[in-house]
Amino acid sequence: MPRSQRNDNFIDKSFTVMADIILKILPASKKEKEAFAYYRDGMSAQADGEYAEALENYNEALKLEEDANDRSYILYNIGLIKASNGELDTALENYFQAIELNPRLPQALNNIAVILHYKGEKAQEAGNDEEAETFFDQAADFWKRAIRLAPNNYIEAQNWLKTTGRSQMDVYF
Repeated sequence: MPRSQRNDNFIDKSFTVMADIILKILPASKKEKEAFAYYRDGMSAQADGEYAEALENYNEALKLEEDANDRSYILYNIGLIKASNGELDTALENYFQAIELNPRLPQALNNIAVILHYKGEKAQEAGNDEEAETFFDQAADFWKRAIRLAPNNYIEAQNWLKTTGRSQMDVYF
């Protein structure tokens, strides 16, 4: 039974009914509608912490989805799961693929920066200061891109950029 038919709370059931109605009236192909159903089930599984099931659904959605923008969100969500499972390099690959398809995805840019910053901290702890600085500089570049797209977000990153001297800008508008 598809996840969308198993929802047992009122809000999930209501969302599912509304989404099904919208899917029926939208001028989309059967393939597009099926891709959306897999994506929706992936999001539901991910929200429930069922990451293996979410990945299965996202991978099915990727096989069907042709729209670059929609594919970017699927890849972004896969990246979230991979990162939460500690698969940082795989998560980075997913985030890079997502921004290749949709360069205006600040959350993917932010997550790339977070991982690069983490790698910088690990390199610094290991005494590899030059490698750490490279990672920190890369993180700064991605955070600047994310902040330009969403200036009211990523306040901690803005503060880090300023306190480390990696940015002289106070506000990114």
